Amino acid sequence: MANSKVLGASLYVPATHKNLQMIADGELLGDLRSVIFCTEDAVAESELNYALFSLSLVLQQMVERPSTDRFVRVRNPEVLKRVLAMPGVEKLTGFVLPKVTHNNFDAYFHQIRKTQFMLMPTLETAEVFDDAEMKLLRLCLERPGVRDHIIALRIGGNDLLALLGIRRSRHVTIYKTPLGAVISKLVTIFRPYGFVLTAPVFEHLDNPELLAQEVEEDLAHGMVGKTAIHPSQVALIEQHYRVQLRDVDAARRIIDESSPAVFKMHDSMCEVATHKAWALDVLEQARTFGIHAMV
Repeated sequence: MANSKVLGASLYVPATHKNLQMIADGELLGDLRSVIFCTEDAVAESELNYALFSLSLVLQQMVERPSTDRFVRVRNPEVLKRVLAMPGVEKLTGFVLPKVTHNNFDAYFHQIRKTQFMLMPTLETAEVFDDAEMKLLRLCLERPGVRDHIIALRIGGNDLLALLGIRRSRHVTIYKTPLGAVISKLVTIFRPYGFVLTAPVFEHLDNPELLAQEVEEDLAHGMVGKTAIHPSQVALIEQHYRVQLRDVDAARRIIDESSPAVFKMHDSMCEVATHKAWALDVLEQARTFGIHAMV
């Protein structure tokens, strides 16, 4: 089963891509931790049937690849039904669900409830700006039998900005737009209840320095992954998921049963009761993404 803490940079690939089979099998971009084959916004309505035909051929021939989580971003519940009927669909990790609300979630969920598939609902509708609506969605996802299928919630930054009539500037991170406060609120609504979130796409390919800054801000907000729209973004994003050696040292000390309840390390206070969950996450992240040698 996929692990939300090691999603890393999830590369979106249109299901119409000419090299879809090679990407799916790891022959091209083989170091991907997670890849999402898109049948929604990345595919024009006129190309949907071709996209699904292409996807069906890929699934039939797709080789097993435990090192890469492979998802399909479906367009709507009807497309999910069509994909579930394709031979080879069992090789997928699961599905990314677009524009999810508490009103439409069951139209997707009832189709996979008796399967092993994992889901990543995407928060990208006007309801996201309404705390009450997001709490209703959380209650929907907390139901017995449902939450075990939820690996993470994705934040659809471009769709949310479009609702505000805004396109993000190429000079500021997403956290300097009106979505900064929205993302913070989503973290407080979902994370205390065990749901993790992934960060929105960074759509400009010519400003890697700003992308690096945004990833640091993602991590500061507790994001567990980030959407990538180009292979060149993957390594840049994931290098920031490498853990500082000083944090690894502190994490190991915090989970050491012989450690005092509170102690000083690297000029910071460490408190076992409040920092243990952080420590366990840090150690898992270090095992997956590596460690920065510099303190």
